[in-house]
Formats: sequence, C-alpha cells, structure tokens
Amino acid sequence: MTGVSLLVVAVAFAAFAASAESAAKAPVARPSVLKVEPPSWWAGHSVNPVRLVIRGANLQGARVEAPPASGLEVGLVSVNARGSYAFVDVGIEPGAPAGKRTLRLTTAGGRAEATLELLAPLPRAGRFQGFGPDDVIYLAMPDRFANGDVSNDDPAARGLLDRGRARYYHGGDFQGLRKRLPYLRDLGITALWLNPWYDNANRLNEKETYDGQAITDYHGYGAVDFYAVDEHLGDLATLRELVDAAHAHGLKVIQDQVANHSGPYHPWVADPPTPTWYNGSASNHLANTWQTWTLMDPYARPEAHKPTLDGWFIDILPDLNQDDPEVARYIIQNTLWWIGVSGLDGIRQDTLPYVPRRFWRDWMVAIHREYPDLRVVGELFDGDPAMIAFFEGGSPRKDGVDSRIDTLFDFPLYFKIREAFAQGKNLRDLAVMLARDHLYRDPGSFVTFLGLHDVPRFMGEPGATVEGLKLAFTFLLTARGTPLVYYGDEIAMPGGGDPDNRRDFPGGFPGDARSAFDETGRTAPEQDVFGHVRALARLRAWSPALRRGSTRNLAVNEQSWAYARVLDGETAVVVLNNGAAAAEVEFAVAAMGLSEGAALDDRLGRGPALKVEGGRARVTLHGRSAAVYLAKP
Repeated sequence: MTGVSLLVVAVAFAAFAASAESAAKAPVARPSVLKVEPPSWWAGHSVNPVRLVIRGANLQGARVEAPPASGLEVGLVSVNARGSYAFVDVGIEPGAPAGKRTLRLTTAGGRAEATLELLAPLPRAGRFQGFGPDDVIYLAMPDRFANGDVSNDDPAARGLLDRGRARYYHGGDFQGLRKRLPYLRDLGITALWLNPWYDNANRLNEKETYDGQAITDYHGYGAVDFYAVDEHLGDLATLRELVDAAHAHGLKVIQDQVANHSGPYHPWVADPPTPTWYNGSASNHLANTWQTWTLMDPYARPEAHKPTLDGWFIDILPDLNQDDPEVARYIIQNTLWWIGVSGLDGIRQDTLPYVPRRFWRDWMVAIHREYPDLRVVGELFDGDPAMIAFFEGGSPRKDGVDSRIDTLFDFPLYFKIREAFAQGKNLRDLAVMLARDHLYRDPGSFVTFLGLHDVPRFMGEPGATVEGLKLAFTFLLTARGTPLVYYGDEIAMPGGGDPDNRRDFPGGFPGDARSAFDETGRTAPEQDVFGHVRALARLRAWSPALRRGSTRNLAVNEQSWAYARVLDGETAVVVLNNGAAAAEVEFAVAAMGLSEGAALDDRLGRGPALKVEGGRARVTLHGRSAAVYLAKP
C-alpha cells in the first residue's frame, strides 16, 4: 500500500470515528404523552390488569413505573416501532381507593407522565338493567330531537351548524333529551336508544359528500375518539346527568356502539398503533360488498368472506381488525368503560355481521361477566330469516362459534310490516313471515319496529296513510318481541330516505313555529296517531299477555287477521282489518278460556264488542281498522 493510500484510509477512518462520536452525543428526543385510553378504571373489576394504550411520541424503550403505595402494579410494557403507542398492563389492587394516579414513563431521552384515574363504582341498583319484551324502546337521534343547550351548538370548530342543511349539525343535545323525558314517559316509553355519542370529526367530512358538498358526522358513526363525548351533544358529566334523570323517570338507556370501524379522521388512520390495527389502509383496502350471505354459505371459500369481514364500510370507514389481539382488547375495554362510567342498561351494536363472530363471543362473555343483566341487540340489515337465525346467539353455527349475542333486530318482519300497512299488500304475508319463528331460538326477544334511522319514514312510503300507520302500530305493540318507536313516527312525521328521514322534531329547537311535544302544538292527524300509540303502550304495560304471552293464530285471511296472546289464563285477542272495506272475522274460542255468551269491549275504544256464541267469536271491523280485546282470569 502506498503512502497516499494509507493517508486516504486514515482520513476516512477519522471521519467515520468523528461521525460516530457525534451521533453518540446527539440528544435523544424527549418522550411525550398525548392521550391515555382508558383514562379511568375500577378496583375490583373483572378486567384486571387493564391494558392502557398510551399515545405519544418518542416512547421507544420506555420503562413505566407506578408510584409507591398507589395500589397499582405495572406489568407488560410494549411500544410500537414508531414510538407513538405504548401498551401497558396495569394491575389494580382490590380495595385501592378512588383518585388519580400518575405513571412515570422513562426513556433515554427523559421522562413523561401518564394519568390513570381510579373511580368509585356506580351503585348497581337501578342501573345495568337490560331490556326486553316488557319495554317499549324509543330511538332518538340526539342532534335532531331537542336542543337544550345552545352554547354547544357550534363549538371550537366553527361552521358545522346549519339547520338548513340536512347533513350538518342541527343543535340537538343531551340537555334537550333530558328536558323531554316527561314526554317520552307520557307516551309509554320505557327505554331510550341514542345513536353513538362518541366524539366525531370537528371538520367537514370531505371523504364523503352529498350533492357534491362535504358533510358532517352529526349521526355519530364516524368516531375520532372512542373515549370522549361529541362536544355538540355535551360532555361526560351531562351524559351521566341524562342517564340518571332517565332512570329517575323509569326509562332505561341503550347506547349505540360501533366495533366494526372508526371514522376516516381518527388519528389511527395516519398512525395505526399496530401494523394490523386496520384491515388495509386508506390507500389500499377492500370495499365492503355487503355479501353477508357468504358467511352462512356452507359452500363458500374462506376468501369469499374477506370483503364482508375486512372491507371498509361504504368504502370510506376504516375497518378495525378484531383478529389483532390489541384491537380486540381495546374494543372490549371501551365497551365496559362506557357501561361503567354512565350506568347505561343496554347496547345496540352497529353493523354486526361485518365483525368476526368469534370476537362477538369474547365480547359478550366479557360484558356478562361484569354486567350479567345488561343486554345487547345486534343490527343485521337483512330480510332473510335464515340470516337472522344464523347470527342469533345461543348455539354454535357452521363455524363452531356461538356469538352469544342476546338478541337481534327483526328486519324480516319490518319489511312485511311496511308492505302490508304502508303499501297495502297482502296482510297474510305478514302472518306467514311470523310463522318463520320456528327458525329462531328466541324470537320473543327480537326488537321489532316499523321504522328507524336507516330507512325511509313509514309516511314516506308511496300510498302510506295515517290509518295504515295506526294499524302498523297496533300490530307492533301487540305482537311478540320488544317494540321500537322511531322518534317522530308517533306523530306521523314524513320523510324519505337518508337524510330526509332524520328531520328535526318540531318544537325541539329555538325558533320552531310550534311544538309537537305538546298536544296544543300537534295537528289533528298528529294527535290521532300520538293518542293511538300512547293507548297501545299503556295497554301493553297493563297486560302481561301482550308483552310475554304465547301467540296463537285464530283466523288468517288475505287482508284480515285475528291472533291471541295468552299467558297464565289471561287472553288478549287482536283483530286487524287491512282492507278498505268492512270485514267480518270469525274464529273458534275453545282453547282460549272465553266463556259462552261473553261480550268483550274493544280496549282501543273504537271497535265493536267481540261476542262469543256457539263456541265461536265474531266481529265486524270497518276498513283499515283494528280492535284489541282482553279477558283476564
């Protein structure tokens, strides 16, 4: 080697050494903590340790310590490659007192702090009650029902409030709902289902447009924070006040939860906590093709399930991957946290079939371990009874999994209710659909309805009339299942498809010309329907047979139908005439305990008496009318 070569090597080595020394002396960035999820937990909870998901920056290599005598013990700590999320197991000693605890995170770059609050458990009496056939549920979209606090109408992110635009915020909130609880109680409602109250994007959703314009996530299904209340509705304190007030009025509360997806602007989308947090990414993902039938198809290949289970809903909403154990644990803890901090009684789970059934099994086990009486109703938007039966909990299916879901919405019955009473089609088809109950484990627990926020209003159907709506409500509130009333249907609110089916309730907002919350503010047709629904709800509350009795078909014709609900010697007889002309309905009464010569009055007050002669009952009803008769032991 020449002298020149040796000089070049020496210079190169010196430069490398200087670079290495400089890198060794370069400061390591200080760690920071932006968010801790869950922010609070309980001693004595069935989930212990609780796994904290700490979002921040520069968390690589973090050691996490709890203060001495804090009642906390730190276990597993795992940090993702980017140092933006730390997963920390924190054990809580039994009997640890309530109060805030500060965890210390230490890295080579310094220290940061994370706060976990231990809460005193809410008293169980009057909370976590569940729901069932003894209830009448009312679905209210918080933003569209009543505005009780104008100060939160247009918070920090300005320009999202505009009642003139159907897909913007309109101002309804928790305070408005609380103010109208007496109205619901007077109507005969016993449970209140609210659309998701998660914090949604404080910006216009430019990824989803309507008529070429960006829209808001006023509906609640585009969460950007699963541990916060949307500021347009209130905060956690006002939510607690609403739940407590509802319970004081004898109303249960059902939370709408979303385990399938987040909103497109959630921080996870740009920075997922794990590489498999979502199924795909914003730039590369499957679209949900809604082919849910493939899940029960014994001949479908496994890859046929992927668009349903892994696809992004409406090709926009990021699909959470429940097969990632961190995602599964996050969702389960989030569900339990909302129940525990609010005292709610039930859950409506959105888009049920798009999540693996094995996750639902684990989720339901966790819920019932801590809150055995709380109930879950799952949404499966399908008119095929076989699909509903496949997803009903209670027994394993072809995949060997029992989802354990408590109950489901009865969409097959909904479609036939609309066809018969709104469109004037054959009433017998509704009875035939009810006969499909043999496919189900517990059809008496299903949530039945004639409208909700994802379908056009009943009065938006071509040919719909007030008489038809009243007939539909008569069936709904006298048939098996847990009936649901969609806000405004009790006053025959009109409306087509989304967003027209989500109009503001008249009188719920400052400046409204009238208030349909009061009889003096209702039109004659509105009061007619309201009075009919209230009478039916009160009759149902008074009659155990109408709530839980077995069903017996007495006479099924093309446009007339008589059926009985029987329980412990009490018999309720319901007669429907869906035709335009008067109809005589006749049936045998031997098995119903009705005595010869009996004459029963219509409990709705408009139909003729039901008379028993020669072991048979006969009644003639006017066109598009109904009657309900009760015989108590």
